[in-house]
Amino acid sequence: MLEILNEWGLWGLFLLSMLASTLIPGGSEAMLAWLAANGTHDPWTLFGVATLGNTLGGMISWGMGWLIAWRYPAQEMKNEKLRRAAQYLRKWGSPLLLFSWLPVAGDPLCIAAGWLRIHAGLALLFIAIGKAARYAAILLIF
Repeated sequence: MLEILNEWGLWGLFLLSMLASTLIPGGSEAMLAWLAANGTHDPWTLFGVATLGNTLGGMISWGMGWLIAWRYPAQEMKNEKLRRAAQYLRKWGSPLLLFSWLPVAGDPLCIAAGWLRIHAGLALLFIAIGKAARYAAILLIF
């Protein structure tokens, strides 16, 4: 397993970070921590790659929500997680996307933001800040 992590390196971290931020389950934190502890890559590079991948995944989820809104307008949403996320977003607005890094709740927040047509630039800003803060905290430990 460790050979695979070494072989994939930054590309593996990017892909895992991106996939982990969509509805596909996965965790990039362990790979980031392992690569940081291994010392083969600059921590700033690891931070940038993980943040970029995870932010891209969050924006993919935002885009999915934007597309879903065409078929299912806001008043027709039946999924309880998405409906609850939409309620919070309506109340608190785009800054709530700072919490898009949270397990379980983060993906529905990004989808709900797209579904509610939250401005893409604001979504990108707050998603990126939240995800960057999480990866910075992980790297501070290692």
